[in-house]
Amino acid sequence: MKQKIYNDYVQILKEELVSAMGCTEPIALAYAAAKARETLNCRPDRVLAQVSGSIIKNVKSVIVPNTNHMKGIPAAIAAGIVAGKPEKQLEVIAEVTEDQIREIGKFLDEVPIQIQHIENGPTFDIVLTLFHENSSARIRIANYHTNIVLLEKDGNVLLRQDVKDNEESGLTDRSVLNMEGIWEFINTMNIEDVRDILQRQIDYNTTISDEGLRGDYGASIGKVLLKTYGNDIKVRAKAKAAAGSDARMNGCELPVVINSGSGNQGMTASLPVIEYARELHVDEEKLFRALALSNLTTIHQKTLIGRLSAFCGAVNAGAGAGAGIAYLCGGDYQAVIHTVVNALAIVSGMVCDGAKASCAAKIAAAVDAGILGYYMYTQNQQFYGGDGIVKKGVEATICNIGHLGNDGMRKTNEEIIKLMMDSDGKGNVHDAI
Repeated sequence: MKQKIYNDYVQILKEELVSAMGCTEPIALAYAAAKARETLNCRPDRVLAQVSGSIIKNVKSVIVPNTNHMKGIPAAIAAGIVAGKPEKQLEVIAEVTEDQIREIGKFLDEVPIQIQHIENGPTFDIVLTLFHENSSARIRIANYHTNIVLLEKDGNVLLRQDVKDNEESGLTDRSVLNMEGIWEFINTMNIEDVRDILQRQIDYNTTISDEGLRGDYGASIGKVLLKTYGNDIKVRAKAKAAAGSDARMNGCELPVVINSGSGNQGMTASLPVIEYARELHVDEEKLFRALALSNLTTIHQKTLIGRLSAFCGAVNAGAGAGAGIAYLCGGDYQAVIHTVVNALAIVSGMVCDGAKASCAAKIAAAVDAGILGYYMYTQNQQFYGGDGIVKKGVEATICNIGHLGNDGMRKTNEEIIKLMMDSDGKGNVHDAI
């Protein structure tokens, strides 16, 4: 592998596998609010939040950590303003005192937060304006969770970057990724180049998964799987990933290492692989290579789909986990790419209707598809080009999935958002949020 491409692969892992505390969309709102409050240099007396539909969808039903189990856009904004530390980015509200939690509730009671649904091009779009008497601060985050593209104080521009629809400027070009390159990279990489980020992923995601199995979070999908299906490795792999989501979607205040902007995807891509590695008693080096394979495969698939879509990201991460499991079980390149294609063929119709408790069940289904995809290959079974949206060749199939998730399901995303906003029967975005 050419050194520049090798370096790009390492950098992509560093950019994507970062730690976050709480569901990343409300945390992005909290980060924006904390940064705007820092710019305003005082607490606002009113707030205007303008957000894209996909932000509404992914914030509406998930608990914002360190808020006494509050949900929604106002809670995320209030937490960022009252207690946020913008220098910590996606861990912006990781350190909140009991007094600050009470202040967050008081702020919500006293300060009006107006919410508007906007569609200015980017699927991921947050514009917050904080007002205090005659002063104001305005911030815009677009395309990914920490990408500040506009910062103003009293109308004076402090920072401005061009925004081109969903283009992710400032990040390493993801077009260098392909399955052949990923396979070459994971078999030749220097473990020390990725040790810190992968070890953090193991430590953080295992800890929150264990907490999900101990506690009573959401629908307890992880515990349901183990109690009803037994303790087989195939069940444990699904249960571990689901339990992490059980905890994370339902108020657990532990960090995770994310993938493609999503904690659920980060856990789905890692926890089943970690569990299989334990079962097979592989050494540390092989586990790291398997995790790099799973994470990069997930990122590669998500590149065409985009950060937020009507296409459930657990599907891609489940296929990535399947690839990592195939490698751990001794599979070669053909086993890996057939696993990915098979997995995508099985669950490619799963929609994303926002972050919430049921994400854990979708994760379990996606991991099951990844595992089944591998075991199909071991039995000389596969899906062929022409079977639905499957095309001949793994890259062609991934490309089809990308177009389905990004272009084909755009209208589906709009309908999902509309249904979620109308769920209270009033059809009013302010009431729904």
